[in-house]
Amino acid sequence: MKEVNGAEPGNETTVSVGSPARYKTKDEVVSDLNYPCVIPAADFNYSYWKHHRLNLSATFTKINNVRWYTDGAISWDLGTGGMVTIALRDAGDHGCPVASYDQAAGVEGTSGYYIHDPTNGHLYYKGQTAIPVTVVSYTSGAPLTVDTTDHTSAESTKAVVTQVKIDTAANGAVQGEKADETFTFLYDEI
Repeated sequence: MKEVNGAEPGNETTVSVGSPARYKTKDEVVSDLNYPCVIPAADFNYSYWKHHRLNLSATFTKINNVRWYTDGAISWDLGTGGMVTIALRDAGDHGCPVASYDQAAGVEGTSGYYIHDPTNGHLYYKGQTAIPVTVVSYTSGAPLTVDTTDHTSAESTKAVVTQVKIDTAANGAVQGEKADETFTFLYDEI
């Protein structure tokens, strides 16, 4: 798997299976405790969005039908309106092509821009009527379709774009390091 950060695709960092990705208020892959997500005094704060995609490099004839899912629950106290969201498209698969990568931004140390923000949101998703939804909507029995491309050589798939949305403390958000969660990619291989 690769996490993409920086001004353009090509700055991706390979993330090993079992290595955690950390949602932060900075566009970086480093999984330390710097730039934590911040509980807002009002409204919502957001992490910087994350792009994760599969790095296809083994011997295969064709890989397609890339899907993604969670175990159906997130144990983080993000408040009543808080959630981990995933970006969606109005039609077709929901993954972000490499050429449509958009660097995450915001106010470092405070909040990222919302994926769907009409001005500063993700260029590939912000104009869609399908707003980001909670990732727990997608389970092994009903995964999200990420990439329907027929991949026949070593390359990267389209990316899943996710973000943490944090509500206020008055609405139940709790500051602190959260337990690891597992997100899973599936694909068909010939």
